[in-house]
Amino acid sequence: MVEHIIIERVTPCLDCGQWPIKRIVGDRLAVEADIFRDGHQVLRAVLKWRRKRDQNFMEAPMTELGNDHWLGDFVLEQNARYVFTIEAWTDYFASWRSDLEKKARAGRDIRSDLLEGVAMLEDLCKKSKGEAAAALNAYVAELKRSATPRALEIALGSELAGAAARVDPRSDALTYQPLLEVVADRPKARFSAWYEMFPRSQGIEPGKAASFRVAQRRLSEIRNMGFDVLYLAPIHPIGVTHRKGPNNSLEPLPNSPGSPWAIGSSVGGHTAIEPSLGTIDDFEHFVGASRQAGLEIALDFAIQCSPDHPWVRDHPEWFNHRPDGSIKYAENPPKEYQDIYPLNFDTIDQEGLRAEMRRVLLFWIGHGVRIFRVDNPHTKPASFWQWLIDEIQAEHPDVIFLSEAFTRPKVMKALAKAGFTQSYTYFTWRNNKNEMIEYLTELTQTEMAEYFRPNFFTNTPDILSPILQAGGRPAFQMRLVLAATLSPSFGIYSGYELCENEAIPGTEEYLNSEKYEIKVRDWNRPGNIKDYLTRINAIRRENPALQQLTNLRFLPADNEHILLYVKSTADKSNVILVAVNMDPFSTRECTAVVPPDAVGVAPGRQYRVTDLLTGASYIWSERNYVRLEPHSSPAHILRVEERL
Repeated sequence: MVEHIIIERVTPCLDCGQWPIKRIVGDRLAVEADIFRDGHQVLRAVLKWRRKRDQNFMEAPMTELGNDHWLGDFVLEQNARYVFTIEAWTDYFASWRSDLEKKARAGRDIRSDLLEGVAMLEDLCKKSKGEAAAALNAYVAELKRSATPRALEIALGSELAGAAARVDPRSDALTYQPLLEVVADRPKARFSAWYEMFPRSQGIEPGKAASFRVAQRRLSEIRNMGFDVLYLAPIHPIGVTHRKGPNNSLEPLPNSPGSPWAIGSSVGGHTAIEPSLGTIDDFEHFVGASRQAGLEIALDFAIQCSPDHPWVRDHPEWFNHRPDGSIKYAENPPKEYQDIYPLNFDTIDQEGLRAEMRRVLLFWIGHGVRIFRVDNPHTKPASFWQWLIDEIQAEHPDVIFLSEAFTRPKVMKALAKAGFTQSYTYFTWRNNKNEMIEYLTELTQTEMAEYFRPNFFTNTPDILSPILQAGGRPAFQMRLVLAATLSPSFGIYSGYELCENEAIPGTEEYLNSEKYEIKVRDWNRPGNIKDYLTRINAIRRENPALQQLTNLRFLPADNEHILLYVKSTADKSNVILVAVNMDPFSTRECTAVVPPDAVGVAPGRQYRVTDLLTGASYIWSERNYVRLEPHSSPAHILRVEERL
């Protein structure tokens, strides 16, 4: 059969349909395409979709917008994976009807055309049945017995057009291939505030590891600051062999607790609990208490072992061996991790290794965990992650995976395409205005927005950026505002609220790192920014504009140190303007230029804004004076309250 129809330039479509795009439950997915054929016949098109596990498609008509460009949409009603496609066909009856109308308007003799239409309708009747066929037969009979004027009236009537459409066999229908996929995640996949902590450091006795029961004392405080995800550093037994001492020393002290990422000891591995933290029952109690406090637990999934891990004994084939038979420890030159063995994903027992990784995740899912922060995923094959995430989300579509991959851009993108729900980013190292604009434009205005959900962590146990080391409290406030308002998901590592900024000189490593020792903190010590942090999280919850990513728009400000941007809901019912002084050392001033359409006002009109950080009110227009002093007001977060 000759194909006349062409469907091309379908969007959204990632790498010709190789990877799924990402959305949130309740989103309306808009699909566009160029659809056309030779000649001037009338085309119809529908958007078709179903859950991936289902058999039958639902469909909705698409609309031509002009120049053969079509649009359709559907709502992602469930937390599930969907597939969708486009079907287009020639509406031969509508094509005949269109030509008939043109000829009649031109005064042409249409008797032969009417006979042609009758024959077409009779053929449709033969191919259909039931009430639709009976209705169409009635129209055919009336056409045959009517004089030309009345027959023309019937032929051009909407009733006949509707009856013909209901039995259209779509004889030349073309379906776009391949099927395209969209993952509809739960809302927390897009909007969340993460707090990272080491459970063992939540006690009050120096050098003594806190248990889960003791660590529970901090749950209400963390929630009161506005966080909804509590991410725990690994909670598994810690190895003894080559255990690291303070500041990553090769010589541990007698009481050195070791790095939680050196997983595994004689008491168990990835499905066991570090004895000093308690038991699996204690963990379940902690998960339940967190849930009651309004926090969801995220676990660290680190696919690596200490030399004491049971896997080393039971599955030596899962590891890389040197010529002398010893197992290779982890390295990222010049860094060395003598206390960690990486797994070998080229092992001859790939099936066994994969099955064990799946088992580990399902174990913790069975104990109430639905969020995993994955350590160093870029050192494992993307194909492995695609398989594992597909396997887990087929049973548990609500599971969220955060990719901790500070690596090359293309590798980070490949991991996001392979299925990671959220991703770490380069935010930490974007510290001037132009860098920030360039990076956020890429994240929000390019194809990345279809699959890469950023989570802007201000710091991590591994990364204390130079701006935080040198900039003091203003730098911590400034970077917090940027992370929390530029991205709908952000996170801090505990100690950020205390403005901890002591580093090993010449590095981004924390001095006296919590990775290698138990820390006891005064969570209310002078100089903390807990109130500031709490207010910002409240602002995020209260303003839907800050819960989206792609609605970001940068605005002109004539100072290289002041970043100005706006976020708004589609209907402009919630508009947030943010101005940030990116220089933590000096007061900066600028003229902030706000185009009227950015805030939903007519040209020349003023509007009233409220600074949600201070409560101050201002009248703004297209050009506005801004002065930001780093120690008192490093940023404005302004909400448009009233158009004047």
